[in-house]
Amino acid sequence: MAQDSPFIVDTDWLEKRLGEPGLTIIDASWYLPAQKRDARAEYDAAHIPGARFLDQDAVSDPDSKLPHTLASPQHFAQYVGAMGVSADDTIVVYDGPGLFSAPRAWWMFRVMGVFQVYILNGGFDRWKAEGRPMTAEPTKIAPSVFYADFDAGRVVGLDEMRGIVDGRKSQIADARSAGRFAGTDPEPRLGVRSGHMPGAHNIPIAVLAENGELLPKDRLRQLIEGAGIDLSKPVVTSCGSGITAAAITLALETLGHSDNRLYDGSWTEWGGLADTPVVTGKE
Repeated sequence: MAQDSPFIVDTDWLEKRLGEPGLTIIDASWYLPAQKRDARAEYDAAHIPGARFLDQDAVSDPDSKLPHTLASPQHFAQYVGAMGVSADDTIVVYDGPGLFSAPRAWWMFRVMGVFQVYILNGGFDRWKAEGRPMTAEPTKIAPSVFYADFDAGRVVGLDEMRGIVDGRKSQIADARSAGRFAGTDPEPRLGVRSGHMPGAHNIPIAVLAENGELLPKDRLRQLIEGAGIDLSKPVVTSCGSGITAAAITLALETLGHSDNRLYDGSWTEWGGLADTPVVTGKE
C-alpha cells in the first residue's frame, strides 16, 4: 500500500537511522481488555533497540476520574522528560498493530508543541515480522528537560462539547465500533450508556487502516466523506476514552484538514453522565 501521509515513516527509514543522535523511539502500545495483550510485558520481551515505553495510563492526568485524560503540560513534561525525551528530538512512536494507540501519543506530543513526531508504519508487529533488529535489553535513559508549549485550542472539554452538540457548531467523528456507536453492543465500562452524541458520524478506527497502515489519501477522503463529514468544516474527534479518536485526527491532518480538535473525555465522560443527550441507531 502506498503511504502518502507526512506523519508516517516506514520500517526501512527507521532501521537506517537506529542510534542516530536526536532520534527518540517510543513504544506507545496500549490495548483494550478484549484484545488480550499486555503492552508492558510485550515491550519488556522485545522492542526496537533504543525504544522507551510510554505508559498511556501513567502519562495521563493523575487527578482525573476519567481514563486517559490529557495531563497538564507540567505533568506531561515531567513524565516524558524522565523518559529522556526532549522537545527538540525527532520522535517516532509505534504500537503493536500499527494504528491503534500510537496516534494518541503522536497527538499528545503535537498538542504539547512537538511537530517532529511520526508514527511507524505497520507498527512493531510488522517490524518483528520483517526480521528487523529487536532487543529485550532495557534502554539506557538519561533524563532530559522537556519544554512543553501547550496548545489548549486543540482540546475540547465537556462544557464546550455540550454547546457543540446543542448548536451543531462542529461535526463530530466517533472512532468507536459501529455496534457501540449504534448502541447495539454494550460499552466495556460499567455505568456508561450505549449510543452516541446527537449528530455524530461514525468512523470506526478499524476502517482507517489495512495491515497496520493508514489508508492512502484518496481512500481516506472517500471513507471520511462517505461517513458524512464535510472536510471544509470543523471536526471534533471522539472515541471511548480519547485514545483512538487521535487516529481520526491523524487521517484528517493527512488530508490537510487542520480545523480539528479532540474531545478528551470522549464517550466515557459523555455516556457516563445522566444529563447528556444520547441517541441510538445509525444517525
